[in-house]
Formats: sequence, C-alpha cells, structure tokens
Amino acid sequence: MYKWFLVGRYLRTKLVAFFAICAVMLCVAMMLVVLSVMGGFLDMVKERSRGLLSDLVVDNGSLQGFPFYEEFTAHLKEKHADLVAAATPVIYNYGVLRSPRNYYTKPVRVVGVRLDEYRTVNDFGASLYYERYYPGTTHLGPQQQPLAGVGEDNKLRLPDELEAANRAWRDRETDRSDVATYLARPFSVIGGDERVFATAADTEDFQDLQAEPDLRPRWHGDPRHGVIIGTDVINDRTVSGGTRRFFKKGEAMVLTVIPMTASGVTSAEGMPALPVRYADDSRTGVYEIDSLCVYVDFNYIQEQLAMNAQTLDDGTVQPARTSQILISLKPGVDYRAARETIEETWISFRDSLSLAFDAPEQELLSFVKVQTWEQMQAGFIAAVEKEKNLVTVLFGVVMLVAVVLIGLVFWMIVEKKTKDIGVLKSMGASSPGIAGVFVAYAVAIGIVGAVLGSIGGSVFVHYINEVQDLLASINPSFRVWSPDVYSFDRIPNVVKTHDIIWISIAAVAASILGALIPAIHASAVWPVRALRYE
Repeated sequence: MYKWFLVGRYLRTKLVAFFAICAVMLCVAMMLVVLSVMGGFLDMVKERSRGLLSDLVVDNGSLQGFPFYEEFTAHLKEKHADLVAAATPVIYNYGVLRSPRNYYTKPVRVVGVRLDEYRTVNDFGASLYYERYYPGTTHLGPQQQPLAGVGEDNKLRLPDELEAANRAWRDRETDRSDVATYLARPFSVIGGDERVFATAADTEDFQDLQAEPDLRPRWHGDPRHGVIIGTDVINDRTVSGGTRRFFKKGEAMVLTVIPMTASGVTSAEGMPALPVRYADDSRTGVYEIDSLCVYVDFNYIQEQLAMNAQTLDDGTVQPARTSQILISLKPGVDYRAARETIEETWISFRDSLSLAFDAPEQELLSFVKVQTWEQMQAGFIAAVEKEKNLVTVLFGVVMLVAVVLIGLVFWMIVEKKTKDIGVLKSMGASSPGIAGVFVAYAVAIGIVGAVLGSIGGSVFVHYINEVQDLLASINPSFRVWSPDVYSFDRIPNVVKTHDIIWISIAAVAASILGALIPAIHASAVWPVRALRYE
C-alpha cells in the first residue's frame, strides 16, 4: 500500500518528475506524428494506386499499344465470369493542350477512356468537379458551351439540363451545409471565387444597336468532343488550399496529339490538332496525375491516333490497338490469385491467334504482361515502406533520450530520499519493495506522459494541414509539404489506434528501463548507513 501512496505523493510534489513526464510526452507525440504521416502516406499511395488503376492491368508498356484487346476482353468475361466484374481499354499518348482565347499552352499526357466503363473499374468518377454538383452531365462526346442567362423568373439560370441535374443533387445531398454554400454563390460552385460559367451576355455584341441581345440560358458554339482536364493543368492552388479557376466550363480548346504506327514510327500525316471543349476537371489528389493528365473519348482519340482498324495498301487489315486493359474483379476475389489465372488465359489466347513470327502484332503481343495494381507501383511502394521503417528506427533512437533523462531524474530522487528509504527499511520494507516503489513511479510517469503525448500528437496530426496553411500564409517558404514532391496535395492526418497503443506501451517500457538502475541502487541502501548521516 505504501508503494502507491509514495508514487502519488512524488508525482504531486516533485517538480523534477514533470521533466521526465515532458520527455515521455514529447517523444510519444513525436513518434505518433511521424508514424501517422509516413504511415498515412504509404496508405494513400496504396489506396490511390488501387483507386486510379484497377485490380489488374494488362499492359505492354509501349505507346504503340497492342491489338486484339476487344477479342481478349470478350473471351475473358466469358471464361471467367465468376472472377471479372468489368474491363475497359485505355489509350495513353502525349500532346499539347492550348487555349485559343489566352494562348495558354501546356504539355499533357492524353488518356483515352470510355468514361462510363472507366468509372466502373476505379474511383475516377469521385474526382470530377462539375459532375458532383450537376450529376450525369459530364461526358466526353460532342458538346456545346453552357451559358447562364436570364430565366423566365428574371433570375440567372443555366440551361434546363444543368438546372435539373443540380436540383437532383440538392434533393439528395445529405450535407445541407454544402447545399447552402452552393446556393449562396451558385455560379462559382463550392470552393472557388471565380465565375465558372460563361453568361449569355459574354457572347453578345452590344455595339449592334439593331439586334436585340439574347440573354436566355442556352448552349453556345460548335459541338466539340469534351475533355476532362487534371485540375492542376489549368487551375492554380491558393495559399489557403483552395483552387483558382481561369477557364469557364465548356470553353473551346485545342489538343495536339502524336499519332504512332504499330512499328513505333511517328505517323507521316503529322500531329493533328483536335478541337475540344473543357467538360470537367479531375482532382484525384495525386499531383503527378492532376498536373499532367487530360481525358478524352476512347473511340475519338483512337481514330485520331490511327490506332483504330486500318486497311493497308495490300488489302490486309491492321487490327485496332489499345495501351492497357483495366480489369475490375468481383468482391471477395483474391487479386493475386486471379492475376495468375488471367495471365494463363492471356498466354493461351495469344498462342491461339497463330500469328506469323515476324508480324508486327506478334511483337507487340509478346511484351504484354498481366500485373496487379501493387506490381504496377511496386518500386514506389517499396521505397516508401523503407523510408517509413528508417524514420521509425531513427526516432526510436531519439526516444532513448527519454530513457536517459528518466534515469537521471530517478537517480537524483534516490540520492535526495536516502532518509525516506532508510526509514522504510527500518520499518520492515524489503529491498524488492523499495525497488518496486521506483519502478511503479516510472510506470506512473510513463502512463501520464503517454496519455498526454497521445492526446497532443493526435490533435496536432488532425490539424496538421491547417498548421501548414497558417505557416504558409505567414511566409510561403514555411510550407514543408509540397505536392509536386510528395505526390499528394494534403498531408496524411489519420491517427491509427494500434500506433497509439504500441507507442504508449513502448513509452512505459522505456520509463521502466530508465528507472531500473536507480531502483536497484535504492534497494541496496542499508537503513543504518542511510540514517547515520541524517
């Protein structure tokens, strides 16, 4: 009983104990912040890799792509209906995006997708900006520019299709604060200060006094294929983390691409300049994607890149090509085991084509691999895991400071409490009992420090992005998390319960370790010798 009485008394009355508690608290908070950020970064890499690719990827790693993708997809769905939920082809190319209005030019990576299918095999649909507030209106087919105008109620309105889609969103949106924010500034959309829709007045020539201006909401301009643009390609990030927009929805642009033959030679017809319209923008949260990629209709870009089926001069038909096939598996299917099965299916399918040895298609097909999303990102994921482990070890070494500090604090307490130790021993306290007092004291310090450190570290991690934004608003050079370096535009801020538990256990163990030598020293004190000098 006397052990816990003394422990409580020392905690309340000994100021030096608070230095030990602070050491444990700071070490716990530091470890929790580091593990939460690095572990969150690793989790985000895995989550986004899966969300932006699919379970499995069939790819040959070249810009020419590979043929017979439609036949293989149909064969795959028929043979493995119990495994495959959906599959869609994707084309990759490079090009230049240009705005004729302000001569804005940017190199881009062109991604050809069948949008409806693409959204079923990954999480791309959740990244679309306008699609959230006007569901069902974003597409990559021919379209005109929507103009806001004066409706029958003399209020600024959008064309009927957009108004109906927005009403549907407002009716089903559960976060009413989002709806209220939208209604306060309906034509800037949430999160932006600029007017994101052109108005009918923007297209009228008010110098012509004979013509009555048409200010009704309507669609304007020649129909052009839509393009979804990575948000960092055409927008700027503000210091506060918002987005500054420079282009109106539906604005006319030009996309120049690089056609390539099956043999890897640039097409002799030159680089076509494709008239497109800004249909939406995508914010996946991965900087390399959001600052580089634009998405166009698969069939449209396939034709422009001469990757569709071609009849050659000798009358033979060169089959259509794609760059990738993304495969989504049914729930509960082990994607690693499914990869082996589908790879075997691919090999048997390829061999069944019986192509000539020197045929260009045979060469393209020979490089095709079936990979999981983990294998596609294996190098990057492994590097991040090594960084996390290295940082954990380094900060674990730093945690030894707490062990040393606790040892010094306890040694000082033992030296100052020699009389108390002598009195306790003279009253019958055993040497293990005396040692137990200081070990229990160390446990109490470890628990208090771990609790305070866990609370402080968790709060800091939760608000870490706000802290960075505050520092950046004072001085932009204080921004330590740059999206172009760390891939993601936000610092991971999720604290895992198991991290708190094992760090707290390690903190208590470190406290006990630091107190062992002083505790043994205290237990060896002889009562007569201790009281002789008091």
